[in-house]
Amino acid sequence: MISLSLPSSPAKIPLHSPKPTNHPSRQKPPSSTTFKPQNSSFYSLKDRLFHHLNVGHLQKAISTLDQMSQQATHPDLITYSLLLKSCIRSHNYHLGHLVHHRLTQSGLELDSVILNSLISLYSKCGDWQQAHEIFESMGNKRDLVSWSALISCYANNEKEFEAISAFFDMLECGFYPNEYCFTGVFRACSNKENISLGEIIFGFLLKTGYFESDVCVGCALIDMFVKGNGDLESAYKVFDRMPDRNLVTWTLMITRFQQLGFSRDAVGLFLDMVLSGYVPDRFTLSGVVSACAEMRLLSLGRQFHCLVMKSGLDLDVCVGCSLVDMYAKCVADGSVDDARKVFDRMPVHNVMSWTAIITGYVQSGGCDREAIELFLEMVQGQVKPNHFTFSSVLKACANLSDIWLGEQVYALVVKLRLESINCVGNSLISMYSRCGNMENARKAFDVLFEKNLVSYNTIVNAYAKSLNSEEAFELFNEIEGTGTGVNAFTFASLLSGASSIGAIGKGEQIHARILKSGFKSNLHICNALISMYSRCGNIEAAFEVFNEMGDGNVISWTSMITGFAKHGFATRALETFHKMLEAGVSPNEVTYIAVLSACSHVGLISEGLKHFKSMKVEHGIVPRMEHYACVVDLLGRSGRLEEAMELVNSMPFKADALVLRTFLGACRVHGNMDLGKHAAEMILEQDPHDPAAYILLSNLHASAGQWEEVAKIRKKMKERNLTKEAGCSWIEVENKVHKFYVGDTSHPQAQEIYDELDQLALKIKELGYIPSTDFVLHDVEEELKEQYLFQHSEKIAVAYGFISTSTSRPIRVFKNLRVCGDCHTAFKYFSIVRRKEIVLRDANRFHHFKDGTCSCNDYW
Repeated sequence: MISLSLPSSPAKIPLHSPKPTNHPSRQKPPSSTTFKPQNSSFYSLKDRLFHHLNVGHLQKAISTLDQMSQQATHPDLITYSLLLKSCIRSHNYHLGHLVHHRLTQSGLELDSVILNSLISLYSKCGDWQQAHEIFESMGNKRDLVSWSALISCYANNEKEFEAISAFFDMLECGFYPNEYCFTGVFRACSNKENISLGEIIFGFLLKTGYFESDVCVGCALIDMFVKGNGDLESAYKVFDRMPDRNLVTWTLMITRFQQLGFSRDAVGLFLDMVLSGYVPDRFTLSGVVSACAEMRLLSLGRQFHCLVMKSGLDLDVCVGCSLVDMYAKCVADGSVDDARKVFDRMPVHNVMSWTAIITGYVQSGGCDREAIELFLEMVQGQVKPNHFTFSSVLKACANLSDIWLGEQVYALVVKLRLESINCVGNSLISMYSRCGNMENARKAFDVLFEKNLVSYNTIVNAYAKSLNSEEAFELFNEIEGTGTGVNAFTFASLLSGASSIGAIGKGEQIHARILKSGFKSNLHICNALISMYSRCGNIEAAFEVFNEMGDGNVISWTSMITGFAKHGFATRALETFHKMLEAGVSPNEVTYIAVLSACSHVGLISEGLKHFKSMKVEHGIVPRMEHYACVVDLLGRSGRLEEAMELVNSMPFKADALVLRTFLGACRVHGNMDLGKHAAEMILEQDPHDPAAYILLSNLHASAGQWEEVAKIRKKMKERNLTKEAGCSWIEVENKVHKFYVGDTSHPQAQEIYDELDQLALKIKELGYIPSTDFVLHDVEEELKEQYLFQHSEKIAVAYGFISTSTSRPIRVFKNLRVCGDCHTAFKYFSIVRRKEIVLRDANRFHHFKDGTCSCNDYW
């Protein structure tokens, strides 16, 4: 049993004073009366061996040793000791093994100096078992150096428990630890499992005097606090109390700040280091450049690039990788030109530099083909990819939805035996899920040898995005069952899953779990809660979370503005935007999309145009495609189609399908056939296989009664194998989601649903409802059109909500497409007849039907 008790003070630890061991080969030579000179060739070989060691020719020294062995002569222990230390210093461990073999053949009695060197040798080459055997064989020859060598050996070879046990065994044997013992044991405690023991040993260290006198101990402590429990505050206190700091210490602290997300502090510490007179090396510069990358500060990153060039380190691989990463992350327009220039100027490329540029292309967006080409060039250049490389390449395949290419890449992963590494498996899960193959995604998850929290989060997020929240929640329960624990990302993924299908009941359950788990104040989760409640139709609950969270970031404010905009509360959205500016939070591109959408949903044309013009002038945000789409929507909804088309033609870049579909939708609403046809032609010129363009144009002709044109378009779609996305609606009742399609009769309560619809039809007609058969885009009789209208999926879902809920809570229905105009009218009447609020989320926005009116004021 290992005792974990420590002496109360250093004085109580009995100091070990071993008796000196007699080593004949290290004694003074006998007196001249008994001394007999050896063969002169022995001395010449020995002198030659020393000469080779002095000039650094280790291989020649070993060859000389072999010659001596062949002549049955062996040098003394001092010579062997020098040979072993030379092997260790030069990392020629195989030569060290040879020296050990010759030493064994010599028959000399080994002393503690030699044995300690052998422990170090086998420690350095990763053979901790051999080091352990040598230590065990030493008996009473063990000294403090032996113990420190063994503790360091265990710590360096990931045998943390053995290192800590050896430390306490050493104390029990009466040895007083030195700085090397402390350094080794603190390295062993640099993890979550052993940090508590490390803190106990730290208490002992404070009494020894080594804390403030040895740089290596200080560095080991910094790492222990950071790696053990992310305690950067304690790590910095250690750094601050160190009287003597060297470049390694400064670099370590800067790097740890950067790695834990405190990039601004890392840069500040770097400046303090320079002002203290230290010259940064390649590792320091790599850390501070990485800090710039995390903060997305391109201008500061360029300044550090200048410093790199002045320092003559611009061709260094380590610094080059950081610069490539910095340029790839910092460029707002997604260009990787500067990153590529740095990469191309590097004289030598290793796996790190290749991975950095490939990852840069993948992260920049839209450059996945280039990333794949670079990967192929890397493989053809005989540089073997590692697990990080494959992780990025699989992400590129996912972005391209190229499942075939992804599987080819994974075949190479298997060939290189990297398939069991989590980051590769997680990227494979993501690749399959994003390509729509959840079956293989689940298989990839199930075959992972060791699932970590990231693995669970990846598959949970995949199920959430594929609208399969049931599987996501089942996996959540599995995570808790394994004891892995959940983090903020897990909860955020589950909330995303709930919001994607409008499952507010599940969202509320997750919210309750969050409160119990102590994540209530987590910024990432609070933002996800705002989004969940907003997207599930409860905007007031979202606003309550927003008000209670304290200081939010730009994502928090943007989420709330987006929520108000989607619900048609433009005034509240704009008020929130102005409060955001007053709070000193700078808006980003997404914020302005929300603001422009808010103006569009209620027809605030002048207000919207004002914000569109001011975003660049006041905040330096260059309008992107999405912003132009919002303004086209703003003008198109109000019927100002000519102005909208002028804007499309005057854009600084070619309008994409998003902008043109927005304009085509407005033409359909306002019945402008000429401009609608022109927009459809522009879309199909870019992508002849865009089904949305055909459908919108078909609907435009159908609304004008041009059935021959409708038939032509549908024929073209059939010839090109293009299909229309099926409209569906769903509703959550008692934590279960019920999905309905047009004319759906598959539900167990289908008869009751249609009986309810018949009753609703009679009652709303008494109140003045007249079916809008213009929304039936089929050439059939009027009576049949009316029948079709009451088979729309959103009406079926609302009817099911009426017969399945008895509380006063609103009925919340969700639809994947834009709500039908007739359904919109009918729901206003439904809310009067059943005296219930109906909340409907379609593809564009929310509609709140209450007491015969809709929150959109019929402007949608």
